[in-house]
Amino acid sequence: MSKFDIQKPIVELPDQDPEREFSDDELVWTDEEQEQIEAWKDQYPEDQAAIMKVLWLGQEKFGYLAPEVIQLCADTLDMSFSQAYGVSTFYHQYYKEEKGNYVLDVCTCFTCQVCGGYDILHYLEEKLDVHTGETTDDGMFTVQAAECLGSCGSAPMMEISNGVYVHQLTPEKIDDLIESLRAGEVPDFTSVTLPQDEDEMDGNRRTDVQTTTYETQPEAEHMD
Repeated sequence: MSKFDIQKPIVELPDQDPEREFSDDELVWTDEEQEQIEAWKDQYPEDQAAIMKVLWLGQEKFGYLAPEVIQLCADTLDMSFSQAYGVSTFYHQYYKEEKGNYVLDVCTCFTCQVCGGYDILHYLEEKLDVHTGETTDDGMFTVQAAECLGSCGSAPMMEISNGVYVHQLTPEKIDDLIESLRAGEVPDFTSVTLPQDEDEMDGNRRTDVQTTTYETQPEAEHMD
């Protein structure tokens, strides 16, 4: 191992003895939750295959995945902490620390990157006076960069708290979005109509949700 590896690891190492956030009395499943876990386990040939769902349940129950919550999930499926920790750190949708009321995941993967993903991310940082990965002082917003969210055709875009997507972002849309979220108003799900739908399927409009049309994507000013 080189001196560089020791002094500046590529991945920040977790605290080996973190202060607990939840007591043993809190770290228990309700009968209803345990019943749900058993149903998930029955869906797979091995119990450990249900770890993603159990971690998600733990996050919904406790708000985020503190080390002792990850340990609870691991023990529930008779697996090691390191196995469960590896899954929880692979996906940005799992929160390993307490977040703001709204988590703003701005996609900065390739398509969104070349269409202004970092422009939007930096605009959010300046507007909310935080850096990526930080939470505003009032606890309202956490800003994060995300890997591909699977909506390349509506770049640049973001996801709000593992929920709705906001498409075709501009600084003006960000201003309106932040104002709405401060008022407790989360945008509705929006379906984006693709060009081929417009040309070949007369719009292919959904009637059950809000829809928007495809827009020519912008070019980024910043690539990082």
